[in-house]
Amino acid sequence: MMMCVSPVVLAETIDNAQESQTQVESASQRINAEAVVLDQALQTLTPAVSRSVSDTEQAAILSPLTAHTAEYKVFYGSIELGVANYRLPATDSGFYRYYFDSDVSLLIISDQRHLKSEFTLENGKLVPFRYIHERTGTGSDYTEQTAFAKAQKFIHTIYKQDALKLPYEDQVFDPLMVQLQFRMDLAANLRPLDYKMVKEKEVDDYQFRVVGKEKMTIESGTYDTIKVEVVRDNTKRQTLLWMAPDLAYLPIRLSHYSKGSKQLDIQLAQYHFEQQLPPMTPALMDVGATQKIAENPQTNRVEDASLASEISDADLTQINQLAAEQ
Repeated sequence: MMMCVSPVVLAETIDNAQESQTQVESASQRINAEAVVLDQALQTLTPAVSRSVSDTEQAAILSPLTAHTAEYKVFYGSIELGVANYRLPATDSGFYRYYFDSDVSLLIISDQRHLKSEFTLENGKLVPFRYIHERTGTGSDYTEQTAFAKAQKFIHTIYKQDALKLPYEDQVFDPLMVQLQFRMDLAANLRPLDYKMVKEKEVDDYQFRVVGKEKMTIESGTYDTIKVEVVRDNTKRQTLLWMAPDLAYLPIRLSHYSKGSKQLDIQLAQYHFEQQLPPMTPALMDVGATQKIAENPQTNRVEDASLASEISDADLTQINQLAAEQ
């Protein structure tokens, strides 16, 4: 069906689109300009950690920052959808770059993501600098860019061509590098495991709880792990993670439950650390009983491949988003 558009309305639409594009370009230029200035300043930074702990404990706490790669297989129940890869290159300063790439697909539906996080290590804590998230595939493509201007007390972010300026908060992270801070805090036995992150123009709060120890056997091997769950206000969704202390708390497996028995399952396929890892301090368990589904995560596993027909473009996008944020 064709529609006639008034020349006046059309002109106003074009003007509004041009104004929106100008705002986005201006915000993008601010992000790039601030990034150049901060890049130069960051070259003089060197890692620093608290002197209240021993050298052995410091090495354990910083072990997640050891240069490494990790590859994961992404499943929807028993259906393999694709792969996800993490890469943390070596650095000789306090400036780090962390990368994530994923490709999941089913029949004609696809979702590819490329993420890059740049951050510093200051006084034993990670401080975000710049974050880029590019999504392509079935449906609408989009890019998310965030610059953390700590000195100016602002966060500049652009999501789907919509720019926004947020007030800077201490201990705020991007969705990728927060995973490394989480692993460092597990190594240090810090509590609470509570994190604020900038995501899609908002500051979200995520909380985690260590609920037990478990020997996890998957295709790539058998691992001694601690089991962690995401703290939620209701039981409609549940996310469980199994982290390996001997591998600098690298995630071995993630299982996400929603919509009844449907399950997202991400499993470690292979990994490589460029240096030998130090011994870890035994992990502390948090007080609080886990829910029944956490005691036996296989109970609700989707085994019927015919359910693949129920996966929509939105479902696949959410699956890959969760893979990026595990």
